[in-house]
Amino acid sequence: MTAPESRQPAIRVSLLPRDTNPHGTIFGGVILSYIDQAGAIEARLHGADRVVTVAMEKVVFHAPVYVGDLVSFYGELVRIGRTSITVKVVVEAAPPGPAATPRRVTEAEITYVNVDPGGQPVPVRDPGARDG
Repeated sequence: MTAPESRQPAIRVSLLPRDTNPHGTIFGGVILSYIDQAGAIEARLHGADRVVTVAMEKVVFHAPVYVGDLVSFYGELVRIGRTSITVKVVVEAAPPGPAATPRRVTEAEITYVNVDPGGQPVPVRDPGARDG
């Protein structure tokens, strides 16, 4: 998946020194947390209301992220099951500045289960259907 110019990221953040590991790059766990949030946002766009993460697969770290980078998290629907939804999140980072070229740094596939307020699985609704 390439993030087209017209596509908006689910999340865009600038990472700070508090997010760094001892090597001076951003902790992988910080990136994973944002991936999980971006994936949940994408799941909601496709009919999930309240999701819990059940699996994060195929996490690939392609390149490091540095303090000050503008990091964009793009979601893409992979599949919808009866109560589950799987999305792919692609992460791009660019140094500050208008002429900076984004580079793909991470990608992952996440599966969520749609649940009711009591935590029980419920069907993913058709996002095109109207309530009532």
